[in-house]
Amino acid sequence: MIPIKNEQELRCMRKACRITAAARALAGEMVRPGVSTLEIDKAVHDYIVAQGATPSFLGYGGFPASSCISVNEVVIHGIPDHRVLKEGDIVSVDVGAYYEGFHGDCAETFACGEISPFAQKLIDVTRQSFYEGIQFARQGNRVSDIGHAIQAYVESNGFSVVRSFVGHGVGANLHEEPEVPNFGAPGRGPRLFKGMTLAVEPMVCAGHYAVNVLKDRWTVVTADGSLAAHYENTFLITDGEPEILTVTDNNSTVITKEVN
Repeated sequence: MIPIKNEQELRCMRKACRITAAARALAGEMVRPGVSTLEIDKAVHDYIVAQGATPSFLGYGGFPASSCISVNEVVIHGIPDHRVLKEGDIVSVDVGAYYEGFHGDCAETFACGEISPFAQKLIDVTRQSFYEGIQFARQGNRVSDIGHAIQAYVESNGFSVVRSFVGHGVGANLHEEPEVPNFGAPGRGPRLFKGMTLAVEPMVCAGHYAVNVLKDRWTVVTADGSLAAHYENTFLITDGEPEILTVTDNNSTVITKEVN
């Protein structure tokens, strides 16, 4: 069953999502040569706790950190450690915060110092694909309409969309119904209704979309060693434009197509 949030629940969820978005922004500011992924994770943890919230990821299914930090060919679920970032890396940070019974969830890929034009294009296309997708996040449309738009945009730019992991509903649970694939034919899956809250998260590979999970049972890497990028926001289905909840200011009504 797909949860529909009422106004009281949405008030709590908006706060959880603002905390989450601010933690993502903090992590992004720390991405620079010489900083370890463990340092970034500690800062994310301390910030979320200082806001009276709990890191959603810490201990979730046994995950050992407060954020997923994925570098270069790592697509998602990278475990923070003493690895020091270097010039030219691209760094995906995925964070979540739990506040007054509700979760926020968001991710972004950041450049570490100067990166190649190709890597920058990958980051830009991944981010924009999210906005291409949520143009279709309207009441009455179907879940697959979002993913179809994401896939079409990504592939038109010469990249590929991961098939093995998808977006999802989010709310009282970090992962709720429905699943939201970033690929597939339009007109399929559950219909979208006002009050649904979704986390859409394109995971884009510079090469082939096949991925492998490492022996730690968390870290997901591109099978061909190509770069990967990740972008995610939590948003609300309304009776008009979707409302992105993982924002750091009060202007959360969203322009669904950011780049022309």
